[in-house]
Amino acid sequence: MAQSSLSATTEVFNQSPPFEDVDLFSLDRPLAEAVTVNGGEAATAELADFGRHWGSAAMAQRGRVANENTPKLKTFDARGFRRDEVEFHPAYHELMANSAHAGIHNSTWNENGEAAGGASEVVRGAKFFIAAQVETGHLCPITMTRAAVGALSVDPALRAKVMPVLGTRSYDPAFAPWWTKRGMTMGMGMTEKQGGTDVRANITRAVRDGDAYRITGHKWFMSAPMCDAFLVLAQAEGGLTCFFMPRFAPDGSVNGIQFQRLKDKLGNRSNASSEVVFENAHALRLGEEGRGVPTIIQMVSLTRQDCSLASAGLMRSGLAHALHHARHRSVFQKHLADQPLMRSVLADMALHVEASTALVMRLCRSFDRAPTDKAEAAYMRLLTPVVKYWTCKSAPGFLYEAMECLGGNGYVEEGILARHYRESPVNAIWEGSGNVMCLDVLRALSREADAAADVLRGLVEQTKGLPGVVEAVGFIAKSFRQPDAERVARLAVEKLALVAAAAALNEVSPKHAELFAATRLDADHGALYGAVDLANDDIGGLLDRALPA
Repeated sequence: MAQSSLSATTEVFNQSPPFEDVDLFSLDRPLAEAVTVNGGEAATAELADFGRHWGSAAMAQRGRVANENTPKLKTFDARGFRRDEVEFHPAYHELMANSAHAGIHNSTWNENGEAAGGASEVVRGAKFFIAAQVETGHLCPITMTRAAVGALSVDPALRAKVMPVLGTRSYDPAFAPWWTKRGMTMGMGMTEKQGGTDVRANITRAVRDGDAYRITGHKWFMSAPMCDAFLVLAQAEGGLTCFFMPRFAPDGSVNGIQFQRLKDKLGNRSNASSEVVFENAHALRLGEEGRGVPTIIQMVSLTRQDCSLASAGLMRSGLAHALHHARHRSVFQKHLADQPLMRSVLADMALHVEASTALVMRLCRSFDRAPTDKAEAAYMRLLTPVVKYWTCKSAPGFLYEAMECLGGNGYVEEGILARHYRESPVNAIWEGSGNVMCLDVLRALSREADAAADVLRGLVEQTKGLPGVVEAVGFIAKSFRQPDAERVARLAVEKLALVAAAAALNEVSPKHAELFAATRLDADHGALYGAVDLANDDIGGLLDRALPA
């Protein structure tokens, strides 16, 4: 009798099954439709294969294990020689290999390192969005590798040497000179202790050594230390300059890159970020002396795009896990997903994810078309910091709400949402904080006033008839024109993001664009999700689109 009673007490029931072995693309109607609208329809089958693979239990396991077994720095070998090598768990290498095989690190470039064209940015962006739902830490070197090719464009000869290795879909974790490997990754080091975002305060020095340079100094943040080469900033005779710094010198010896420690970070724990000292490190100049910031900004623009994609992907994952749980968990004789208050919360979250997804895919389209379309190039330059600001700063609060939908089950480390929550702030902090994004928008408006005005007019046209848009655009224009625009820049940039999101969503789902505009522009949206008045039919439609029942 006692044993039977104990068995009944310990029986597990009224719990949701794991959200895995699912197709993370096909189940996500807002993503699939946004990909189609933005030119990527031909890749639907490819993306569905990718979504099934990354939605598997095996990939979820790799993501968990890679974060539970964090990187370890091995500064010296057994004989006392400097090694400066970082060891990773095999799960991390498997994640890297899967991303490389899918071309997430290089598919937007052709074999020469030129823009691949077509819808390559949209298709690659959808893959990045999906992979971020499983494990975002390893995507840091994936992002930087892809983005580094943009900066390498200023030196066609160097790019031509690198692309035969960087352009493969192979991942080679060997600690060896990049030119001997099957594939390579690239990182970057810009910030220093005394400067942070203000990279012009850098004091690292570069001295010419024949056709190369020798660099001495430090970087407060350099990610990821096992990359095969880095783009770094240092002061040369002609001013702040960008350099290509390989892990190994031309003679095959380990370069003078000495890692002091790995950062003990809140999140992003599968990825190694380091503090580093350069001791007469060999490097090649990239671009002209004194043109370091304009050179590396080619890379930064692309990494900001990925910050936006990752944040939107994390929010999508949070919504999917919350909705999946709510459909299986019963409370007060009803499934959570049938409780009116929970349905309002979930639907409001789904509406935010719909708009975020449409917006990041629209941004990817502008990257695809910018090389040949001036209007798209202007959209890309103005909206990249806007989209990064809004999506990245939205993610932490959103993921907290998703955790609350699961209650205590969302807060424990065995689940994925705690990791997502810790992961989310880095995208807002990395590659320019919120204030930096707002300042970049102001700079874009001042430097390209006519082009920016055309972008705003285009957004007005694309949102014609949506509630609250006219008033929002009027506020944006007034705010940016006033002498102290910086004082209200955050509010104006957020409004601009909402208008851009409404415009992007209007191409994908006009009905939901109207709901988004009505709740975000025509009325002041509550500070918390669910503080809106949505009709029952609208709630049902949003939830079915977010995740088919």
